[in-house]
Amino acid sequence: MKIRSIAVSKNKGTRKSCVDQAVLLKEHGLEGDAHAGPWHRQVSFLAAESIGRAREAGLSVDFGDFAENIATEGIDWPRVPIGTLFKLGDSALVEVTQIGKECHKKCAIYYQAGDCIMPREGVFARVLEGGEIHCGDEIVRLDSSVA
Repeated sequence: MKIRSIAVSKNKGTRKSCVDQAVLLKEHGLEGDAHAGPWHRQVSFLAAESIGRAREAGLSVDFGDFAENIATEGIDWPRVPIGTLFKLGDSALVEVTQIGKECHKKCAIYYQAGDCIMPREGVFARVLEGGEIHCGDEIVRLDSSVA
């Protein structure tokens, strides 16, 4: 399991720009990201495999296009229970707080990409311990449940 991409944006509801590395701030989220703050959805995750399936279905999308902060390889996010802990890189620790989300209106991503998979396949987490993360960093699940 590893980090495939990291993405941030200044505004909510828009595609995010990919970066090679970022800083996760304790109880805040990704430094400089519009979704960071003192709430339960500080960081969003989406499987790189989900983005690949969207591409195979004909959507012209890439990392960051679904407004996910971190795209991962090897994790089936919708099957991960709330409360699961993950270590990212050398020191960052996150706790899964929400699976999927309700969209009250179609966002810019839906209109640009033709669909938004985050409500169905994305998960959200809060940052328990901060740290610098990089594309390619290992992700370690810290409990014995199966994903």
